[in-house]
Amino acid sequence: MKSDIENADILVSGGGIAGPTLAYWLRRAGFRPVVVERAPAPRPGGQTVDLRGAGRTVIDRMGLLDQVRQVAVDQRGLALVDRNGKHLAELPTEAFGGEGIVSDLEILRDDLAAVLHRATADDVEYLFDDTVTSLREDADGVHVTFENAPPRRFDLVVGADGLHSTVRRLAFGPESELVSPLGCYTAWFTARTDLDLDGWFLMYNAPGGLVASARPGRLPGEVKAGFSFRSGPLAYDRRDLATQRRLLTDRFTGRGWECDRLLAAMADADDFYFESLGQVRLDSCTRGRVALIGDAACCPSPLTGLGTSLALVGAYLLAGELASARGDFTTAFARFQQQMKPYAAKAQELPPGGVAGYAPNRRTMITLRAASMRWMTRRPFRTLMEAQAAKAGDVELPDYAVASAAPGA
Repeated sequence: MKSDIENADILVSGGGIAGPTLAYWLRRAGFRPVVVERAPAPRPGGQTVDLRGAGRTVIDRMGLLDQVRQVAVDQRGLALVDRNGKHLAELPTEAFGGEGIVSDLEILRDDLAAVLHRATADDVEYLFDDTVTSLREDADGVHVTFENAPPRRFDLVVGADGLHSTVRRLAFGPESELVSPLGCYTAWFTARTDLDLDGWFLMYNAPGGLVASARPGRLPGEVKAGFSFRSGPLAYDRRDLATQRRLLTDRFTGRGWECDRLLAAMADADDFYFESLGQVRLDSCTRGRVALIGDAACCPSPLTGLGTSLALVGAYLLAGELASARGDFTTAFARFQQQMKPYAAKAQELPPGGVAGYAPNRRTMITLRAASMRWMTRRPFRTLMEAQAAKAGDVELPDYAVASAAPGA
């Protein structure tokens, strides 16, 4: 352990993507990270995420790219379908050099989280089945209380705990003031069904802002399904899965394509997850001895396809700047903010049409959506798509000394 590092004891809240990545780089630099995670183990379930641009570079510098490729999902691309299952438009994975809507390296969220956990489990302390309940900062550190574990003091605290971040709420303010809703709700789950996708990520639009989708999982016979719908604010208990399932059943029953079959599969899914879409835009993602990364700091929403890139890049930059500053968090936080803010701002720009383009209300707009996707590989639509794809790599990743020493770097 290096003895000349200040503020070496760092609590990281969140054991998904950003948290373990940050812990990996901090540990390599001689810090002592502790990761606290609400789930009792690495969280199962979740949909396929894109590993593209600078996010892929971070995984490569960790020496984990081969492991990720071994559990990648094989998909032919995205296809829009009508109520009878006919393909209205297709965008193959190969389009835009593998950086299109479906990238050439897609991995299930829980598979990526498992790779990152394995890379850190031997030398990083994890507190599973727990969460932060209070933060009290003073001149020398942060006193942290937990739901289950005894209180502890840390030099720094990092929130990597998602859109509904507990650390952000405790240190920055209420979620209602910091999260901008996009007027859309979405659910993901694994469907045990014999639906034949032929390798395609199939997406179906129905009037009223409804979207149903199904894409291949990694295992035989596994379908990763989703439902989304546009709506104003809904009052519901995030722990009440039965109510969430009823919301979806009421909207999608009898709406065509495979909606009824997917609804039936949803009832038995043990990884069902329901979420409102929103974005987090902060003037600063650091305050005192607390910093935020990933969705807690700058959630772009799944519509951009860049949430994973932001999580990986943010973790890499924050750890790298803390290492370069030898733990001087005031200097490190300022440099991190300077590098991260422009990248996040571009990544948060929604694709053309935004939520209305993803979930059109009227049949005429659904038809137009399919037409625009057929034209996407032609000018001028191709130029717009290329600009969207380029955002994933639109950041310079410094070659920190600790990164150069990482396995496979």
